[in-house]
Amino acid sequence: MNQVKACLVCKKASTEIPVTKFYYQESEFYICPQHMPTIIHNPQELIGLIDGADSFEAV
Repeated sequence: MNQVKACLVCKKASTEIPVTKFYYQESEFYICPQHMPTIIHNPQELIGLIDGADSFEAV
């Protein structure tokens, strides 16, 4: 099985842009360098993309 590795936010695939894998609640996700600050500073933008994102707090 070949899972597509694409940024959670912009949906660009790892064939187009580098992506980093991260884990949350036993699931794995990918995010590109451009959107990495979203996890840290604007997690509200992940609501609807990750279950439970509404409880994330910005740093």
